[in-house]
Amino acid sequence: MRKLLLAVVAAAVLMAPAVAQAQSPISIKFSHVVANDTPKGKGALKFKELAEKYTDGKVKIEVYPNSSLYKDKEEIEALQLGSVQMLAPSTAKFAPLGIKEFEALDLPWLFKDDETYANAMKGTVGKWLFQKLEAKGISGLAYWDNGFHMVSSNRSLMKPEDFKGLKFRISGSKIADQYFRLMGSIPQIMAFSEVYQALQTGVVDGCENTASNYWTQKFYEVQKDITVSYHAHLQYAVIVNSKFWSGLPPDIRAQLEKAMNEATDYTNSIARQENEDALAEIKKAGKTTLHYLTDADRKAWQEAMQPTYKWAKGRVGQEVLDLVAKELDVKMN
Repeated sequence: MRKLLLAVVAAAVLMAPAVAQAQSPISIKFSHVVANDTPKGKGALKFKELAEKYTDGKVKIEVYPNSSLYKDKEEIEALQLGSVQMLAPSTAKFAPLGIKEFEALDLPWLFKDDETYANAMKGTVGKWLFQKLEAKGISGLAYWDNGFHMVSSNRSLMKPEDFKGLKFRISGSKIADQYFRLMGSIPQIMAFSEVYQALQTGVVDGCENTASNYWTQKFYEVQKDITVSYHAHLQYAVIVNSKFWSGLPPDIRAQLEKAMNEATDYTNSIARQENEDALAEIKKAGKTTLHYLTDADRKAWQEAMQPTYKWAKGRVGQEVLDLVAKELDVKMN
């Protein structure tokens, strides 16, 4: 009897850590490179709020903005290794994995408005692209909108010839590299966290980004001129480590998917207003001059960048271009 009692006690002691561990919240590290007060930053915080609410505290979301956990060049590798469980990188970041098809979304003048973009990503194009990530141990959960790019430098950029010889920071997309070269400029890949200092010191002459990023990252402070061109779109893919995600209890995963769906609707609904508000704040600050393209200027930009579409076939492949062309009813050549 004594031996039986000791055995029971020993078993209880051995089980105690497992029980304690089972009762501890599941921790999810969610890393991204922008500020908390951008659409993506607010979306991450909304997901945290909803995920913790719907799982009754069984999941804890740790949000790391502004590259505070990993530099943007290191993020995806960290996700694959399991050091971080969730990211929201720009879709151009998948090319180093050998998945270049996402860069088709960077084609200039592709989406006529936010609704066109949203419908494409909810449809065949978005689903097809996410399937490409699976072989890399990554699962796609959602696409988050951050609106359209503007372009800036310390001189007015109204005509293609105004770009000649200027160095522009790009995030890594070869499509962006191509259309900047067609405008006569010199694109340079650079981590998002390094852009402000590079603009301030003249390492690069300008950059492209959305109004909300220009405002929150204070790029407008070190750029005399911003052209509200809206020439290309910036979107993010919310992704997770597949092994981690599939290993979650089904009920927990279902609640997290619900939280992500609602956070996505929230993020995409505020993106346009956030950019409009940011543009108004930049104008109010008075540190940079905002320029707007005339119809003739816009046509000149479109004609200068048009060869990017033909060039893209060799970069991203015909299949994704056909999907995009069908979904958006656009000509690729």
